[in-house]
Amino acid sequence: MSTTKQVASNSVEEVDEKFHDKDTASNAGSEFDLVSYHENNAGRLVVDPEEARVEFGEEVAKKLKLSKDGTKVLWPQPTDDPEDPQNWSDFRKNFQLFIVTLAAIVPDFDSGIGIADIFALATQYNTTTGHINNLTSNWSIFLLGWGGIFAVMLMRRFGRLPVLFWSQVLALGFLVGCTFAPNLNTFTAMRCLNGFFATCPQVTGLYIVTDLFPFHLQARKLNIWTMGFIISPFLSPFIMGFIVARISWRWTYGIGSIYGAFVVALIVFFGEETMFDRKLANPRPIPLPESRLRARVETLVGITGARMAKYRDSWSKSVFACINVVWRPHLFAILVFEAMVFGFSIGINTTNAVFLGSPPPLGYGFSQFGIAGAYATPIVAVLIGELLGRYFNDWVMNFSIRRAGGVFIAESRLWTCYIAMPLYICGFVVLGASFQMHLSVGALVMGWGIAEVAVMINTVAIYAYCNDCFPRMQGEISALINLARTLGGFSVAYFQVPWAMKNGALQTFGVEAAIVVALFLLIVPPLQLRGGPLRERYSL
Repeated sequence: MSTTKQVASNSVEEVDEKFHDKDTASNAGSEFDLVSYHENNAGRLVVDPEEARVEFGEEVAKKLKLSKDGTKVLWPQPTDDPEDPQNWSDFRKNFQLFIVTLAAIVPDFDSGIGIADIFALATQYNTTTGHINNLTSNWSIFLLGWGGIFAVMLMRRFGRLPVLFWSQVLALGFLVGCTFAPNLNTFTAMRCLNGFFATCPQVTGLYIVTDLFPFHLQARKLNIWTMGFIISPFLSPFIMGFIVARISWRWTYGIGSIYGAFVVALIVFFGEETMFDRKLANPRPIPLPESRLRARVETLVGITGARMAKYRDSWSKSVFACINVVWRPHLFAILVFEAMVFGFSIGINTTNAVFLGSPPPLGYGFSQFGIAGAYATPIVAVLIGELLGRYFNDWVMNFSIRRAGGVFIAESRLWTCYIAMPLYICGFVVLGASFQMHLSVGALVMGWGIAEVAVMINTVAIYAYCNDCFPRMQGEISALINLARTLGGFSVAYFQVPWAMKNGALQTFGVEAAIVVALFLLIVPPLQLRGGPLRERYSL
């Protein structure tokens, strides 16, 4: 395809002149592949219909399907099949997004229950809060990352729905095991296994968003899904903190199990398979059973996916897909950056309960109710971040498309990081100063809240950028970002409290913010300047 070969820009603002050769574009004709264009041109999409006429020629432009308002070309191009998820009604699409967002809350919600219970668990098992953190919280967070890698391998072969269903069933079983664990070793095993299996929705969401929504809506929808798993680790300390102050800690895991059962029920009764094999001549080569109930059960449990597996990626390609993509320079660099941004925020979540509950001079000496109430701060902050990110990401996208003459360049997503970083510095420094100097609760709330707004805004931008750069690898991208953020965060609880006790919380949080900003300066501007050539050379 002479007109659709992958071409990258040298910067966010530049558009390669060779794409504006009308004579070449007019010869595209039947050679133009509407199905694969957005994958072959990773990170550079023609979005404006007028620019499409210039680059592709009138014959191709007439075939392009546009958004309802006629201002944007749809990528991927929907097929004529009404069962193509891109053609589903808005309600049907948004309901699937709603389900996977609720499911994405489960992993970190379950993990965060242990934060609310940390003092009760230490009493129950006759040990210290530090030992509980190190043995259960940190390792369950660690396994949250690795579970997503294996989930993506299965989804490539068997589809989204059955892997989501079985992972949540197993996670629910292990959470019930936490509820009734007779000793610390059993509790630790159950909690870690729950983390490994529960994490699936935190990688499925990017698949589902790109399955259902065209390019120009994906960042907005990613904002909703991302909000689910960013807010989730704060929900459980907030809700369960009030409960464990009154009754047994086992009830907190019981309530978590009830929520997990609710999510499983939603998946069973309303979840739909969004994987559509649009590259096949017949996207549905295996006929479904005439019985709607049987078809539903076979799709849910994976029988349909197992039959379709022979038409999809091989096991070898599925297993090594993450390895094949992670070493790409522009991806690896941004993963390191996001690992630190999100990782230190995970550290805040796991250690703030200790800071808040410990008596002065280390902490504030809050009661169990006080600690629970404090976790309302990041919940509100994430909601604010969702609102800010939704409109700012759309503005950045539309502004960049206009500046580039109707073409979207992936690196423009990274402008959002410039908003996040000053907020990140401010939040971490104020939070550290609050703990060290025992400033008012208002200062603590502002610092913690501003930091979480920054994390929310930055994370959505990173997901959107990586997805734009590797449109064939949404699952792997999601799994690798999930792994990066958990690897960045699981170890923080080991050193954050001892470091703060020795040198002060201001130094601890200030250095963490400095590390993040240094990585930002080393990675984001160079990617914006040289991201185009990197995509041209290393994209899949």
